[in-house]
Amino acid sequence: MGDWIGRVAPEPPAHCSRLPTNSCEVRPTVSPMARSALAPNATPPDLIRNFCIIAHIDHGKSTLADRMLQLTGVVDARAMRAQYLDRMDIERERGITIKSQAVRMPWAVDATKEPVHGETGRGEAPEQLVYCLNMIDTPGHVDFTYEVSRSLAACEGAVLLVDAAQGIEAQTLANLYLAMENDLTIIPVLNKIDLPAAQPEKYAEELAKLIGGDPDDCLRVSGKTGEGVEPLLDQIVKQLPAPTGDADAPARAMIFDSVYDTYRGVVTYVRVVDGNLSPREKIVMMSTRATHELLEIGVISPEPVPGNGLGVGEVGYLITGVKDVRQSRVGDTVTNASKPAAHDLGGYRDPKPMVFSGLFPIDGSDYPALREALDKLKLNDAALVYEPETSAALGFGFRCGFLGLLHLEIVRERLEREFGLDLISTQPNVVYDVVLDDGKSVHVTNPSEYPDGKIREVSEPVVRATILAPSEFVGAIMELCQQKRGNLRGMDYLSEDRVEMRYTLPLAEIVFDFFDQLKSRTRGYASLDYEPDGDQVADLVKVEILLQGETVDAFSAIVHKDKAYGYGVMMAGKLKNLIPRQQFEVPIQAAIGSRIIARENIRAIRKDVLAKCYGGDISRKRKLLEKQKEGKKRMKMVGRVEVPQEAFVAALSSDGDKGKK
Repeated sequence: MGDWIGRVAPEPPAHCSRLPTNSCEVRPTVSPMARSALAPNATPPDLIRNFCIIAHIDHGKSTLADRMLQLTGVVDARAMRAQYLDRMDIERERGITIKSQAVRMPWAVDATKEPVHGETGRGEAPEQLVYCLNMIDTPGHVDFTYEVSRSLAACEGAVLLVDAAQGIEAQTLANLYLAMENDLTIIPVLNKIDLPAAQPEKYAEELAKLIGGDPDDCLRVSGKTGEGVEPLLDQIVKQLPAPTGDADAPARAMIFDSVYDTYRGVVTYVRVVDGNLSPREKIVMMSTRATHELLEIGVISPEPVPGNGLGVGEVGYLITGVKDVRQSRVGDTVTNASKPAAHDLGGYRDPKPMVFSGLFPIDGSDYPALREALDKLKLNDAALVYEPETSAALGFGFRCGFLGLLHLEIVRERLEREFGLDLISTQPNVVYDVVLDDGKSVHVTNPSEYPDGKIREVSEPVVRATILAPSEFVGAIMELCQQKRGNLRGMDYLSEDRVEMRYTLPLAEIVFDFFDQLKSRTRGYASLDYEPDGDQVADLVKVEILLQGETVDAFSAIVHKDKAYGYGVMMAGKLKNLIPRQQFEVPIQAAIGSRIIARENIRAIRKDVLAKCYGGDISRKRKLLEKQKEGKKRMKMVGRVEVPQEAFVAALSSDGDKGKK
């Protein structure tokens, strides 16, 4: 890319003429000659702009990214498709972004009109400078906030996108605060101004009040039609600072993402902070001290383009041919083996799992394949945490930690699709701290780990939840949060008809059906965001499910005392319908300790032993019935209840379907 960076484009830029608002056709601003020179070399840092697009769910991040790809000419009309950067089938089917995607784009700017950020002291500027824009399209869902936080650490600025028809929502605020914590330059943008319901003036005032600016500073764009996207790219070049770093220092590059390629091994995505990296040199991963030869280095534009190296501020990929997925860790620092750096870049804060669930293969022989699949998925999803686990009912599997219920659902679906596995996931639960009477503390991630002795207190995790909704639904939201044991922390009116409510809620209440109920009570207008807020002591008990007097650990759960009876009745009734009838009567019991709180019976299959008795004395019939009764009693003593695999799947997955966000 060094061939086109900073050069005068030989043909006049097409972005001088505005697009018609009803047109999706966009013309590239960079000449064919410049686009053909996509081989990256060390680029001057003052001609680089690193930024990401952050927004709430469904506010148009990926659509805006599509228009940028077309306007800059890195994707031609034949290859273009909607949500181009959403590569996974699950992303395209669900219409959500799961993985952040980095892409490098050229953008020509008329440098004679006004000075651009970082251009002072460079002498006389040419008529047209071609800048290098490194853009990261981020997810919007709260479960993928870790993806957003890693993307922000690789950027100097952020485009804060707000839907002009819906306004500021919960995840808008959460992502804005994340960007402010990273000291990024924020460019406020109102999207979807082409919609009939758009109110750009109203929401521009809200946005300006939130970030402390003027409503006129909020840019108006339409990702669908392309209107206003060109001025936005010009403002990105003008307002965002260039990356800083020491080009002569030992190389230091931060790994912000990685992916496993079947043929080429681990592909690592890096942001170079100091020095430069070149192909065929030896590099060192500073945390593991592993040394590799750099086989290929390049940029994503938006397909991999090999180049001659990466310099200060550049974002690209490295391929070393390594097949061991544990040797490329997100947050690690890459440096030269011949001239290593003295200190690493510090890495990222490790994500804290919010929800735990067991993943077990339906076929026990798939356990090694599941372990290998989790290793490879961990490379691509740094927020995934797992450790081996054994269940008496389900066999060998893994206890996995997730950032939320949607994260759990996506990981399970990716394992089944990408690696061809059939899995059972146990009921999701959170982490509890149990203090026994003797003062010993136990960390419980699974109901089977819950201690049997006398318990002094149980602590459960709580979260700070932010709910944004129209003011007419305040009463319904308060009623729901009180049902879920929530405490109101505060309430602010963002405008006459929009309110922000802040609650402290137990995490266990949020991860099941809270979001679904919130949406249904507010006709879909409310939005939710939450973050950890420590622990609180609660009155919790362990409800065990017994079949024929034996505990089935897969169905056990830790619930609040007031909801224990409801859970026991629900699970006993469900299992009664799922488990087939046996040759003997089977009791299904729900118990807290030694106290039974609910019971259902599965009636025995009775054989008609009297069919052959067509006459004679009644004593003959009694003799046959007594003989059958003895056999049933003996069978009941030695017999085990057979629970089919389908019953486990149905009983455990039906509740897991709740809480989709």
